[in-house]
Amino acid sequence: MSVIEGSVEVDVPIRTAYNQWTQFESFPRFMDGVERVDRPQATLSHWVTRIAGVTREFDAKVVEQRPDDLVAWCSLDEPDHAGTVSFEPLGESRCRVTYRLEFAPQGLLERAGDAIGLVRRQAEAGLRGFKEYIEGQGRETGAWRGTISGGQVKPHAGHRPRPVPHWPTG
Repeated sequence: MSVIEGSVEVDVPIRTAYNQWTQFESFPRFMDGVERVDRPQATLSHWVTRIAGVTREFDAKVVEQRPDDLVAWCSLDEPDHAGTVSFEPLGESRCRVTYRLEFAPQGLLERAGDAIGLVRRQAEAGLRGFKEYIEGQGRETGAWRGTISGGQVKPHAGHRPRPVPHWPTG
């Protein structure tokens, strides 16, 4: 497994940065190589990426999520990877966003790209893109403020989940 770590200071309040990060569908706007992200469930996302001419699709599961603090995920299939993004306040209108990505390069090209730092540069560019995007917006485009622990969504105190409609099957 390879490990990449980095951070960036962002000139928005921690809540704004965190809220935007939870909007996975917006990642193609600031992260090169991400073509599309769908979020069919609170803990599940489907990613389509295209990097160096190679298109990949994979599912990822959020395993831990704490508002204004942390989002941690792991892939459910290839490419094998896991990571965390954490948020640290640096005052009322500034925060630090830190990431840690663990991944297993597949094949000769991916191992070579990892060895010469291409994956690291891609991750750093994505974080810089996030900084530019959220600072340019000045506010989040949405938010998901739920808590996930052990891959399970935890209800908020005082929050009653909405009933799920049951559609006829016949």
